Parts: sequence; structure tokens; C-alpha cells
Amino acid sequence: MNRFSQLAVPALIVLSGAASAAPAPHWVASWQASPQPVWGADFLFPPLIPASLHDQTFRQTARISLGGTRLRIRLSNAYGTQPLRIGGASVAPQAGATPQQLRFDGRPGVLIGPGQERLSDPLPLAVQGGQALQVSVFVPAPTPLQTFHWDGRQTSWIAPGDQRLARDLSDATATTARLFLTGIEVEAPASTRSVVVIGDSITDGATASLDRDQRWTDHLAARLAPRGIAVVNAGISGGRLLRDGMGASALARFRRDALDQPGVASVIVLIGINDISWPGTAFAREQPRPTLAELQTGYLALAEQAHRRGIRIVGATLPPFAGALPGTPLDDYYQPDKDALRQRLNAWLRSDSPFDAAIDLDTALRDPADPSRMATAYDSGDHLHPGDAGNRAMAGAVDLDVLLGGQGSAGVGSLCASKGL
Repeated sequence: MNRFSQLAVPALIVLSGAASAAPAPHWVASWQASPQPVWGADFLFPPLIPASLHDQTFRQTARISLGGTRLRIRLSNAYGTQPLRIGGASVAPQAGATPQQLRFDGRPGVLIGPGQERLSDPLPLAVQGGQALQVSVFVPAPTPLQTFHWDGRQTSWIAPGDQRLARDLSDATATTARLFLTGIEVEAPASTRSVVVIGDSITDGATASLDRDQRWTDHLAARLAPRGIAVVNAGISGGRLLRDGMGASALARFRRDALDQPGVASVIVLIGINDISWPGTAFAREQPRPTLAELQTGYLALAEQAHRRGIRIVGATLPPFAGALPGTPLDDYYQPDKDALRQRLNAWLRSDSPFDAAIDLDTALRDPADPSRMATAYDSGDHLHPGDAGNRAMAGAVDLDVLLGGQGSAGVGSLCASKGL
């Protein structure tokens, strides 16, 4: 994996002709879209983006989870094989508002090397939690697209020419993928922290209502906002714990997408169902299924990384998925022996895992009459991904005190049990 660099922020001011230390700005991750490598046309799903851009503007909406007095954005060339030239970028506080130009080391444009990312200079724009910002990026030269986020659950637009400072785009075409933008950070009080949720399509929001911010992380963010806690979504559809899938494995990207996020205090891990179910399907026809011990070793590696950084880490049980993806090329995704492995893994997560606590999403979502299936009220219809109501139920299943390491006991009906580590 490529290591990423960040811009240093000066923390010195001059008073009465002498240099005096001032409190360093406290930056907190408020929004994220984990980068993925763009795949070829022969993959099972279309990439939803053109092969390249040239003299075009890409505009996307990002609803931040927590506000602050200033903001800065992160642009990524994580999987690029050549430098990425950004001609300019802007942020508008809402759709239809006048965009404000961003700068990078005082310049409107920036060159991002292969495998690298860049933070913009801080922009003095006060924003509120839940505010839907619009970020526009202009690329002047022919630019092959090699890094993206496939399932944004948000409409984005590609427009001709440099329209980053336009209130409304002209002649734009729509996509639901994201490009360039992988993070938004806000300057906030020193007590402010963030929770990162790393996962697969269930966390990415695969079947949540488009353009309505109905992922389970959105609902969790609403619950945590009064406590001054941001929530950032590090889900990748098709993500796996042990092996690369439609993005790098959780083991490979854990540092970049979770531990290195500014202000992170806790991480939630909800991943593993694709490790169990991809083998034998069109995704990985000849690949062997991991053993329980291999999955446990992967989770242990995540827990050890988090604990070395002093970060609390909470595991989540894998929701039920009997009958998943019917009528699709992946209608063999579910098999009874796969479900048996899921249930054994869940039992371990509840009782003996290396995590600091466990969120029992399996119990929260399953049909009491048939625990191998998701309850109809929570099912999006594909029997794998929760719908909007299921996403709300997932967020409601989290005991916030336990998530944050507080001393409060889990309340009646809570599905988040502290393991007392």
C-alpha cells in the first residue's frame, strides 16, 4: 500500500516581536469516501465513470457530520500511476450557493503524485453538522481516472470546462460515483473527536435511498452530534477483511482509512461477509473460503493496530443473509455452510473477540421466526442489505457510552455489550 502525506500546518504566531507557541488547530475528520482502484470493463459491475476527463469539472455533494470554524478537503491519487493535475477546486456551503475557491500552498491548483494525497489550505468557512457541501474539482489536461469511490449513494455531475466557481452547472451529466475527494476535515474545539466505521457495502449504503443520506452511519452521526462526535464512513462496496475485493482489504487500508483520520477516538468494524460468501461465486469462483481461525486472526490484527495507537475498537456481528441477491449473477452468494461460518464467527465476536466491545447487528436485524433471514421490515429486498429502516435500526443498536468508552451501563434493550477490556 502507498503511504500518504499531509500538509503541515504552522502552529506559531508572532507577538510583540517574539515567536510564541499558540494552540495548534484541532482538525477532525467530518466526512470520508474511501478511495478504490478503478476496475476494467470486464468486471461484473460497470465503473459508472468515463475512462478519463479533459477540461472538465466534477461536482459532488458531501454531507458533513460535524461542523467547525474552518474546513479543508483531501484530494487523492491513491491508485494513480501518473501525477494528477488539479487545475482548481472550490467549496459551496450548499447547492446553488456561490462556491469559494480553495488553495493548495497558496495556489489554486495542485499536482498530486502517484499514490499520494493532498490537503487544501484551511478555508475560513464556518459550517454546521449535517450541512451538505458541494465540492467542485477542475481538471484541465487529459486525465485518466484511476482512483474513485464507486458507490457514493449521491448524484454527482461532470460538466465541460472550468465551472468550479459557477453556482449552477451547464450541460452536466450525472453519475453516482465519486472522484478525487476522499475527506473533509473541520477545525473544531479540542474536545471534538470522530468515530470511523470501516466496512463493506452494508456500511457504504448500497441500497439506502439515493441522495437522502440514509446510510446507517448517517443515522449514527445524528445520534452522536450532540456529544461533539463526528462519524466518518470508511465503507467500500465489495470490501473484504483478508483479501482485496472491489478495493483494498480492510487489513491493507485500516491505517489510511481509519487510524490516520484526524481526531479518531473509536473505530467500528463491520466486515467479513464478503470473505465468507465471495468464494464460489462469479466474484471468486476458484478461491477457497477462509477458515474461522483465519478470520479471527484478521480481526486480531485490526485490534492490535488500534490498541497500539490508543484507539478504542468495537466489532459488529454480521447480519443475516439467507436468500441473498436472488435473480442476479450472484444468487449463489448464500449457502447454508456459509451461514454456519457466519454464525460461528458471530458467537466468537460476542464472547471472545479482541475488540473492546461488540455491537450485535445480527440480533438487531434478524427475523425472530427465522434467524438466518433479515426481518422483512429491515430488508431492502435483496436479503443482504438493509433498507432505510434497517439502517436506522443498526444505528439505534449502538450504545453510545460503550462505543466511546464511557462508564455508563448498557441500557435495557441495548445491543452493544462492553467486553470490559
